[in-house]
Amino acid sequence: MAVNKRLNKKFDKIRAMEEAGQSGGKTMNRSLRKLLKNKLALLGMVIFAVIILASILAPLLTSYDPLGVDMQSVLQPPSAEHILGTDKIGRDIFSRVLYGGRISILVGLGSALGAATIGVLLGAYAGYKGGVIDRTILRISEIFMSFPQIVLVLLLVTILGQSLRNLLIIFIATGWGSVYRMTRARMLSIREEEYVQALKAFGLSDVIVCYKHMLPNAIGPILVNITLSTAMFILEEASLSFLGLGVPLEIATWGNILNAAQDQTVLLRNWWIWLPVGLIISLFVMSVNFMGDGLRDSADPTQQG
Repeated sequence: MAVNKRLNKKFDKIRAMEEAGQSGGKTMNRSLRKLLKNKLALLGMVIFAVIILASILAPLLTSYDPLGVDMQSVLQPPSAEHILGTDKIGRDIFSRVLYGGRISILVGLGSALGAATIGVLLGAYAGYKGGVIDRTILRISEIFMSFPQIVLVLLLVTILGQSLRNLLIIFIATGWGSVYRMTRARMLSIREEEYVQALKAFGLSDVIVCYKHMLPNAIGPILVNITLSTAMFILEEASLSFLGLGVPLEIATWGNILNAAQDQTVLLRNWWIWLPVGLIISLFVMSVNFMGDGLRDSADPTQQG
């Protein structure tokens, strides 16, 4: 009896610590150390930080208005006055790249995080609980995923109209399904593990078991999906704006900068209009993917050293 009482006290203490969030610090420190040892992830962080800071500090890095028209400086090549040259109506390309990064990054990261939040929250709980909730949400996600995403985006843009807010809503509404299905699949597998049954025996609530103990073991593939979604949304925004269907043309974005390069003459003779922004988009997408790979490796319990 005395042994049972001591064990019960220890179990009660462990349960109280879990519910208070006072455990797991060592695992976090180990994950952080492993992330910092990943050279590609560090390179991605540096590139990501540089582009983000350059966009935020745009007013300090350039004095030109990204929307300012100067017909006396049309199609000027890179020079001391205009670092990356000017476009067909004399707007400074460098200032447009800096200010355009604010909107394009907002669209890419905002849409990816919004879609991931919805997909992860719904997928984790539906995969853990199953039943009617799981079947209902699964059918809703299948409706959205039954259409090619770019076709659905074009349809919704035509219906709702062109605006930054509408584009964010459309990307989130059409992008959460893949994250949901991935999270659900991982949770269906993990919920059969012995430690999950033990946690239930402790009497922990479903929310703690689901989001605190099960979800971290499924986070690796989800992080990779978020990074891929970020890259996809940035490229989709660029594609839609290039076609004149994305963010309104009066707003400077990376895609709208490329929109000015539709003319074949511009593509062949005025490389400074499309090449710098193309390189920036490529570098940003690569940096996000490098960071996602590093986070996946550091968060995956099977690869902890």
